[in-house]
Amino acid sequence: MQKTLTSYPPHTLETAPPASREPLQQLKASVGFIPNLAAAMSESPALLRGFLAVRDIYQSGSFTPAEIQVLSLTAAYENDCGWCMAFHSLMAKKEGVAQPSLDALRAGQAPLEPKLGALSDFARKMVRERGAVSETDLQRMAAAGYSKAQALEVVLGMAFSLMANYAGHLADAPLDAPFVPHAWKRPA
Repeated sequence: MQKTLTSYPPHTLETAPPASREPLQQLKASVGFIPNLAAAMSESPALLRGFLAVRDIYQSGSFTPAEIQVLSLTAAYENDCGWCMAFHSLMAKKEGVAQPSLDALRAGQAPLEPKLGALSDFARKMVRERGAVSETDLQRMAAAGYSKAQALEVVLGMAFSLMANYAGHLADAPLDAPFVPHAWKRPA
């Protein structure tokens, strides 16, 4: 069933539920504006607070900003979230992900750099197998230079992405102007 834009309108600081206003204000202070998906997510203060808390924890982990973007793009492709793909494409460029690798991720393939490729492949397997990765999958991560703790951190990254990806489907938030050049639709 196709959702309409009026199903979950992006809130402003004035129209958001009272319990969402402070988290939206903090997001605006840290990002410079309130992205439409977060504005729509604010309909549920619990989701918005949870999403932002997990984002902060995830960003303070051991992955580099570029690795976080690779994980987010992998999840966005696997979960078919156009809004998230556009957002994380812009962020990946800002974090130095090479254009050929970004193009590969947007096509559902691993980035060209071997280490990032192993990370993306592991995350893709994690999503597709619903977490039931094999010992071989873990060994490939280790061979690429990632730790056992980082394999678990991929779980955190996929949980973070899942909140945005699923909310993106439900809310069908319009792309914000900065993300429009990175609009994406999964190839048929």
